[in-house]
Order: sequence, then structure tokens, then C-alpha cells
Amino acid sequence: MYVTRPHALSSGADAAALHDRTEIIDALYRFGLGQDLKDPGLLASAFAADAGLDFRPAAAAWGAEPPPMSGRDTIVATILGGFEGRVDTTHQVTNPRVHIQPDGTARLTALVEAQHLLTADHRVHALLKNLYDTELVRDGHRWVMRNVVIDNLWYTGDPTAIFG
Repeated sequence: MYVTRPHALSSGADAAALHDRTEIIDALYRFGLGQDLKDPGLLASAFAADAGLDFRPAAAAWGAEPPPMSGRDTIVATILGGFEGRVDTTHQVTNPRVHIQPDGTARLTALVEAQHLLTADHRVHALLKNLYDTELVRDGHRWVMRNVVIDNLWYTGDPTAIFG
């Protein structure tokens, strides 16, 4: 469920709450930049070991039906392996909304604009504006994504050329 609270923090927010919010949002930044830099360590640092990622809602916009991904290692291998030597990406994260839940988990809703270009011919591209619904858990002093659902708001270009 998306974070739609009418305020960012409760009136009693302290430095720890601000730290948590920054770390929660940083998990999504690590996800995007890890893809853009083709850095498996950075990309893996965004996810819990038992993470799940569901790109099906986004892919349905152009008629694709990819399977959900389970496990940090599978997510990293699938994303980087699918683009390796073939696709260049840039991701921009905006409008992050955070809610730390009483059970110690967190929800993050954000917009992510993801540009995908064929490495051999940048004229072939797909620009996606996606809405992320993310559940996060603590991993020491940082937060990691445990469940990510990506939905597409709009796209331009040819996603089938990028994603197959």
C-alpha cells in the first residue's frame, strides 16, 4: 500500500527518526545507482537476503509477463545479467514518502524515472516512469528492501527492445 500520510514526521520526531528516513530512502538510491554503475555489490546492498521484487505490474503496460524475483542474489543476477553488455541505464528517484511502522518495518513509496538505452544504439530506448511500493527492514545500521512492487505510470520508446 502506498504511503499517503499528510505529513512527513510526527511532531515528536528526533534525530534517530531522521536518520532512519535517510537510510530508508538510501536503499532505493543504492538500487538505482547499482544498476547504473553495473555494480553488483552496491545493487545487492539495497536488498535483504530473502527479498522479493515484482516487476509484473510495470511490464504489463507493454504486455510482458516476467516472473517475480526471489532472493537478493537472484535479483542482482537477473537485473545485471539481463542488461550486461546490452543496456545502459540511468535512474532518478523522486517524491519519496516514508512510514516507519510500529512492527519495526518501513514502507517507502517513490517515483523512479528509468531511462534504458541499447548500448549499441542509444536511439533505441525506453523511458519508464514507475511507482514503487517498497517494504523495508533493518540490517544493522542501514535499511534494506525486503519486498518491492514496481508499477508503470507511463513510458515512451520501445520497452520490448530493452526487456525482450
